[in-house]
Amino acid sequence: MRNFLQENDFQKEEVVQIFANAFDLKNNRSQRPTKDLAGQSWGMLFYKQSTRTRVSFEVGIRELGGNPLILDQSSTQIGRGESIEDTAKVLSRFLDGLIIRTHGHELIEEFARHSSIPVVNALTDFLHPCQIYADCMTLLEKWSDGNTSLEGLKGKKLAFLGDTSCNMANSWILAGALFGLEISLCGPESFKPGKEIQQLLKDNDLSPTWDFTPDPDAGVLGADAVYTDVWVSMGFEEESKGRLQAMQPYQVKDSTFESARQDCLFMHCMPAHPGEEVSQSVLDSKRAILFDQAENRLHMQKAILSALSPHNSLKR
Repeated sequence: MRNFLQENDFQKEEVVQIFANAFDLKNNRSQRPTKDLAGQSWGMLFYKQSTRTRVSFEVGIRELGGNPLILDQSSTQIGRGESIEDTAKVLSRFLDGLIIRTHGHELIEEFARHSSIPVVNALTDFLHPCQIYADCMTLLEKWSDGNTSLEGLKGKKLAFLGDTSCNMANSWILAGALFGLEISLCGPESFKPGKEIQQLLKDNDLSPTWDFTPDPDAGVLGADAVYTDVWVSMGFEEESKGRLQAMQPYQVKDSTFESARQDCLFMHCMPAHPGEEVSQSVLDSKRAILFDQAENRLHMQKAILSALSPHNSLKR
């Protein structure tokens, strides 16, 4: 059974096809609904609140001809202690696929082990693969001059500022190794990437393309894109005061781009907090492409779901 839990769950030729389909779905959106998920019901199990993830998946399933079913921990027996194994087996009898947004990555892996339907990672505290695919799609649009081949990512430099131990930093580390991007991580020493993501690269024979520096000026030097994320993610609210204090030198502001390339882009997976991880002036600048990123979640996720559909030729 095919699942999409991390960026390297698809083979290279499959990734090429998925990206091509995402661009095609975007360019031909007026022809919706398609029949990619016709007659199928896909569950969306959310342990975390969401705006972009929930709406983009729900709309995407409908635009592919399928039926989305919204679930959450409080409205199911999971909230009363039913096991993940039993829940996965039961949902597999009802649904054609399951999309999960949760905290621990081990939970989504357990769902995948016990499911007989595709499981999609819509975010865990470890990785955010759908966001990364959509972000790479957005970068190709900006960098490619019409040629949307994945080769357009090779050799480009992306600087990530702030909490470089977070799920987005982990996913960029993995994406860099897969797509040939140079990833420069800039943040406090106490928030360096963890051993888990480094082990993931090693286990999959992927060569690291990232480095770490506590110096944001050095990290941003020559960057083609600068990326940041919230400093206090859901589940880390108790650490808010210490995180905000430690991250302050890594706020993305106008001066951040002085050592970057002149046409350097600014990216954020949102929600953004002006005055914390990024200044309002950067958010309002022409280099900011946040809303393009958000829109492309819809198109890329449609391509991913289409590839995972039980009736698609990409299935194993």
